[in-house]
Amino acid sequence: MSTRKSDPTGLIFNIQKYSLHDGPGIRTTVFLKGCPLRCAWCSNPESQSDNLELIVNTENCLGPAKCRRCVDTCPEGAITQGPGDTIRIDRNRCRICAECAKACPNRALSVCGEVKSAAEVVAEVEKDGLFYARSGGGMTLSGGEPLHQPAFALALLKEAARRRIGTAVETCGYLPFEVLESACRWTRHLIYDIKTMDAAKHRISTGKDNRLILKNFRRIRKYYPELSIRVRTPAVPGFNDREADIRAILEFIREFPGITYELLPFHSLGSHKYGGLDRKYDYGNANLSETRFRRLSDVAETHRPMET
Repeated sequence: MSTRKSDPTGLIFNIQKYSLHDGPGIRTTVFLKGCPLRCAWCSNPESQSDNLELIVNTENCLGPAKCRRCVDTCPEGAITQGPGDTIRIDRNRCRICAECAKACPNRALSVCGEVKSAAEVVAEVEKDGLFYARSGGGMTLSGGEPLHQPAFALALLKEAARRRIGTAVETCGYLPFEVLESACRWTRHLIYDIKTMDAAKHRISTGKDNRLILKNFRRIRKYYPELSIRVRTPAVPGFNDREADIRAILEFIREFPGITYELLPFHSLGSHKYGGLDRKYDYGNANLSETRFRRLSDVAETHRPMET
């Protein structure tokens, strides 16, 4: 489809239809690339970089002994035979031309990320408009950190509003307040991650402390007292899986009216992606027992939003 010359473009890596957990109703979640945090347990490591990335699905790769199409096709010579019957990618030489992915007969190579205009994305979202109308759903921006691409994210929210599609934004909160504040003008629901109240622990496990995150949260609630806000916490073993960790977060948000809270169970469903990006997954053997999560959930259930 043709796009307006002034229509901003951005880098997305997925459009997920029929999402039920990213805001009210049935939603379409648009995943934008780029994030200021590096959470050690991140289930979408391909979302962290704000550039295109080449991903290897090692389970699909036939190996250089049976197939050398990617090795022979790469114009930069960035793909060679690695240890055993594996391929090795020199990511400093790779320029993401995607020739290897086109040549691969088993779809073991793919490029994560696609440049789209705001109008193109929202046109795809609008295809499920009937579901939104019936369920009170709409479009959710996620990532990564969707507001890491501020102009593009804002254009998506404005285009959705123009087409009368309800919106939600998932954010880690680590960004300039002006960016967050602009997004809040154009969204109906804000899903805000608060992972821990301990600044030092936050820095060790995400690369940044949490002072800006908490400061932004206070200011958003002050300037947008009617905005629907849900605070979300992933329960991560060894990081915030004590009852005291969850109570500290609840004590913080209790002073703000109308805030709902959700505790998410730990999972390692994205662990296989790390190898495909030549990265190490630090939570490979981590586990949060059902008993421990139930105890944390019992604590979370004590939270009741203050009346406005």
